[in-house]
Amino acid sequence: MKGDDLYKLRRSYADNPLNEADMAADPFTQFEHWFDHVLGIPDVIAEPNAMVLATADADGQPSARMVLLKGFDDRGFVLHTNYTSRKGQEAAANPKGSLVFPWNHIERQVVIVGSVEKVSDAESVEYFSARPRGSQIAALTSEQSQVITREGLEKRWAELAEKYAGDPIPRPDFWGGLRVVPATVEFWQGRNNRLHDRLRYRREASAWVLERLSP
Repeated sequence: MKGDDLYKLRRSYADNPLNEADMAADPFTQFEHWFDHVLGIPDVIAEPNAMVLATADADGQPSARMVLLKGFDDRGFVLHTNYTSRKGQEAAANPKGSLVFPWNHIERQVVIVGSVEKVSDAESVEYFSARPRGSQIAALTSEQSQVITREGLEKRWAELAEKYAGDPIPRPDFWGGLRVVPATVEFWQGRNNRLHDRLRYRREASAWVLERLSP
């Protein structure tokens, strides 16, 4: 399809309402409800914990990428990465970020905006120890976001696999968790005629305010 034909890509949404009266008192509980629903339909959404993470550097230049949610609670939403990667460096220089869960197959999105902080070393170690061994070696191997050759990457992985054969693999100090601490969490539900439902939780002091946004 040519670029000037993209206007033809159009679909109608089911008319499933999202009402304030049906929402939980806080965004974390509401997210858990929606996430559990997504987990119950794995054939529709292959990786329900896939999310877009947007960060920006100190000059305000944004970047975005798909990452995986590895935990959430009332402190925020956690992913793990190499701290020297582009997203790690941007989070350090400009500790603000946004997450988007694009559950398009069920006509839902969750959009989170807030600050970014490192998780504790203990949390990073706990998650690293639970990773598959190959992924642990990859964390040591990758100088994430740097220019490389595929041959060099695979050679380095093989060298480290041999070095640690039979031994536990230590978590490198440049690798660990990032937590997005939300200031707002928006739940989006597609509706007929593009009159979508957008309900946003906004942190106000120690409480959450729920408000409806125009589509």
